[in-house]
Amino acid sequence: MKRYVVPIILFFLTIVSTLIAGALQQGINIIKEPLRIIEGYPFSISIMTILLGHEMGHYFASKAHRTQATLPYFIPAPSIIGTFGAFIKMKSPILTRKALIDIGATGPLIGFILSVVACVIGLKMSKFVTVAGQDEFFMLGDSILFSLLVKVILGEVPAGQDVLLHSVAFAGWIGLFVTSMNLLPIGQLDGGHITYALFGRWHFYISRVIILFVAVLGIFYWYGWLVWTVLLLFLGIDHPPIMVWESRLSPGRRLIGIISFIVFILTFVPSPFRF
Repeated sequence: MKRYVVPIILFFLTIVSTLIAGALQQGINIIKEPLRIIEGYPFSISIMTILLGHEMGHYFASKAHRTQATLPYFIPAPSIIGTFGAFIKMKSPILTRKALIDIGATGPLIGFILSVVACVIGLKMSKFVTVAGQDEFFMLGDSILFSLLVKVILGEVPAGQDVLLHSVAFAGWIGLFVTSMNLLPIGQLDGGHITYALFGRWHFYISRVIILFVAVLGIFYWYGWLVWTVLLLFLGIDHPPIMVWESRLSPGRRLIGIISFIVFILTFVPSPFRF
């Protein structure tokens, strides 16, 4: 029972921190009007559902392959989104290639689907605002998929204007961004698991090429990529060997791997945040 205490406490603390973030996004001063924190529920429900879906995908895939894993640990944070995400901890090694594919891909793909749903719902509640003539304003970068969703749901963005995202759409954007970061084919990220399962020893070279690519993005596009590079180097960019190397993966699992990399390309944003 003790193993459930910390994850449950962190889960409820993150609900509170994301409620605060959602309220602040609406311009609510929760110090003066603390009871209005509940008005942050659209963002809180959306982002928590996306993160929970992602991590529970990993959790149940781990259980299916008899890999011991903890419940998700959510990380509350005093940030614009109220959290630093969530993670589960593997307590036993992943033994086979098919387990690597299933555990690595299930979380991001579930998170991706939930994020797209949030984007569609949220964009229908979003609106255009005039930005021409303003000295400085905060903008989110667009992935291929998000740009397409904006065009389909809202139409072409008029000259001198931009989209003011509803908090649900913002949660969906964050979900897509988190999905792309997890699917980077580096080390033991979700994308690293999939790469190792599909390409074996070629993971060694792919991981190093991609980490260099991320570092270059950090120099020319967004400094946050440099932080991500340092963190990944600290955690390690290699993948441990597995005990059972099946001679062939089923076509279905290879397809899942390919779909995961397509999702990565569609959701990747070289410059996520800019003024």
